[in-house]
Amino acid sequence: MGTALFIVDVQNDFTEGGALGVEGGDAVAQGISRMLLAHAADYDIIVASRDWHDPDSDNGGHFARGEPDHVQTWPVHCVAGSAGADYDPGLDVASVTHHVKKGQGSPAYSLFEGTTDDGTTVEELLDRYGIVDIDVTGIATDYCVRASALDAIARGRHVRVFTDLVAGVDAGSSDAALAELAHAGAELVSAQ
Repeated sequence: MGTALFIVDVQNDFTEGGALGVEGGDAVAQGISRMLLAHAADYDIIVASRDWHDPDSDNGGHFARGEPDHVQTWPVHCVAGSAGADYDPGLDVASVTHHVKKGQGSPAYSLFEGTTDDGTTVEELLDRYGIVDIDVTGIATDYCVRASALDAIARGRHVRVFTDLVAGVDAGSSDAALAELAHAGAELVSAQ
């Protein structure tokens, strides 16, 4: 019965100054790094995801061809190999055991839609390491964190969301996402 930590999309384009920067993103990166200093050994695996969109396509309609609606279509962000796709410099990834790239040519919100560089899925990782419990952190609460946590619950895992280590696009939709997660069975807790 193993435990995993998910670090969802803590990337330059999602933190302050990025193409889709959210307020508090840098603080989330730094907070996760502090938590890992004290608790990395508590986890059997630590999985960090990154949006990794194709540079020469609209990625299945994910990149807006005109004005983005910020629901289904978005400004160009996290293009594969770009500075915007890099992890936020405040996030220390030294203890990350598995790096996952998602959204390669298509919209992808959940960490479960990504794979490691050798093609391993997140579900395969969870099964391989006997993961039952998953702690979730990252960006954005109301999109990729929400989708990742819901997918983990749907796959029968016990999920805790560290509410002090997530940041969202909008306060209202982030609160609604956390309420939805709690209703689905996630525990909402503080990492501190």
